[in-house]
Amino acid sequence: MPTLENYSQFEGRYWDTAAIRNALDYQGVNAPHTGKPFTEAMLLGISGGVTFGYFTFHYKGYDPQVNLLTRNTFGPMETIFDRLGIARDARQTASADKGRQNLINALEEGYAPVASPDMWLLPYNALPYDEGMWGGMPLVIFGYEPDAGEAHISDRSRVALTVSTEDLDKARGRIKKEKHRLLLLGHPDEAKLADAVRQGLEDCVRLMTEKPPKGSAKNFGLRALAHWGDMLEKTSKGSWAREYPTGRPLLAVLISSYTFLGPAFGKTMAAERDVYADFLDEAATVLGSPALENVALRYRNAGDAWRGLLDALLPETTPFLSDVRDNIDRKTRLFIEGGAAQLDEIVACNERIEAAKTASESDFPMTDAEIADLRDEIRCQLANAREAEEEAVGSLKAAIPLA
Repeated sequence: MPTLENYSQFEGRYWDTAAIRNALDYQGVNAPHTGKPFTEAMLLGISGGVTFGYFTFHYKGYDPQVNLLTRNTFGPMETIFDRLGIARDARQTASADKGRQNLINALEEGYAPVASPDMWLLPYNALPYDEGMWGGMPLVIFGYEPDAGEAHISDRSRVALTVSTEDLDKARGRIKKEKHRLLLLGHPDEAKLADAVRQGLEDCVRLMTEKPPKGSAKNFGLRALAHWGDMLEKTSKGSWAREYPTGRPLLAVLISSYTFLGPAFGKTMAAERDVYADFLDEAATVLGSPALENVALRYRNAGDAWRGLLDALLPETTPFLSDVRDNIDRKTRLFIEGGAAQLDEIVACNERIEAAKTASESDFPMTDAEIADLRDEIRCQLANAREAEEEAVGSLKAAIPLA
């Protein structure tokens, strides 16, 4: 039964761009400007690049969340496919048996198929099952062995991930719109690369400075950075002082902010500004525009500011918050470096984080004055990031070469 021979593509870190990068690499696709596999940085740039989004969620029975976006989320995969002229064969069925056969056929044909199974049902994610929670994130399936009862997956980790065929089948069938769906990718059209890069650059400027394709303008781009700053400073509805004054709600939003901004959610400590700078260096070559290399320096500077913001969310100077941060970082590092090899310790990290939340309900070890100082420090670091972003996107707008 099929497992792709010599599959070794485990380079990508963020679901969308990682799955495309790894599938194309296995299928022998090289970028025309380097003669090497497409980088995740190049795919990020073509997809629309970096932006910012600020969202809050308060669902009954769940901890509040502050979710932070750092990249374009408006159809990034389809954008990459369209701009690079990548043909895709979408094979989807409501039948589990047909879905299994489609997967086996794709592997036998030599494809590295991209799928979006429910992440809650893949054991290596160490997410407790919840009937009300689901989410399909792209990954590559490179082996499916019914006789052995094993399937092999490439998903953000630097090593292969193995799950039971039963678990994979259930995960592939849980989400209606993604039910047993596979994407088989063709080769890009090399002639489209320059236009794809230029369109990606223009998107990045629009996403940071103009009204978003949908949703409230205050939740995206530079306006969202200003809005978050207001929510940290004010005491009105929606502000951190009113909604998350102390205790478990405060700890929950600090954890979610830190998680969505950094490596725990497939990003870098620099909110991917360092990755985008790598894209700009490549774009300078593709478009013959050395000015973009100078813009890359601005984005690397912005990345330093984002690191400061990430540090401020769970500061090492506050032992209680530092312990939580250490557990988030540890479980993330264990997964990236070893996959599920230390799943027990990853689960233990999650349990320690949950124990901290529970303890914070009755004994939050910070005074009101210390919490106010924490909000002020986050706001200060956020102001630094906003200033750096304004400089970076301004320089990018000025440097985009005309078609």
